[in-house]
Amino acid sequence: MANLVEGGALRGLRLGMLLLAAAFLTACGAAEPVWAPDTEVSRSVYRDDGPAAITLFTVVGAKSGVGAHSGLMVNAPSQRAIFDPAGTFNHPHLPERNDVIFGMSDAAVAFYIDYHARVTYDVIEQTVLVSPEVAELALARIQAYGAVAKAQCADSITDILAGLPGFEDAPQTMFPKKVMTWFADLPGATYELHSDDSPAQNGNSVEAPHLLLN
Repeated sequence: MANLVEGGALRGLRLGMLLLAAAFLTACGAAEPVWAPDTEVSRSVYRDDGPAAITLFTVVGAKSGVGAHSGLMVNAPSQRAIFDPAGTFNHPHLPERNDVIFGMSDAAVAFYIDYHARVTYDVIEQTVLVSPEVAELALARIQAYGAVAKAQCADSITDILAGLPGFEDAPQTMFPKKVMTWFADLPGATYELHSDDSPAQNGNSVEAPHLLLN
């Protein structure tokens, strides 16, 4: 009788662990590969006249101060693009390849910020100037990284940064706020806060520009 009870308890424990694992995997979510055609990517190349730079965007709870999402923009001589790992940002004029968004003109960057900023979330923008060579390496790394699973935005960004000269001590973390704090200590890092009074659920209310590229 005792063996039957113990066996039942063990089966129950195993079932509970399986259900917990399933719930965890559902919460994390699988990566969602996207691959825009060559023609769309080619027509969307945007080159900014500014200096080579790497910009970290962090979405932070307006009241809680908790980091909710990380994005990485690279302004290289060849083009400017955003790595938005496991993000939901999109626009029909901005082709995507595995979380890399191309065609990031000034209007597109403004839309990216506006999309994330709302009454419940602020967007912190931090920028560090780098050499053209480092910027091109960063651009290559974000394009080679692949689609990112949910809840791993900060982890993927630190993976990319740690492979760049000057960023080798990037913390390996899944917390966007920790990456933001570390980034702030980089030499010459700038800081800009973006706040917005858009509704908390602004997915249907944020105004997307009708045309982001010529």
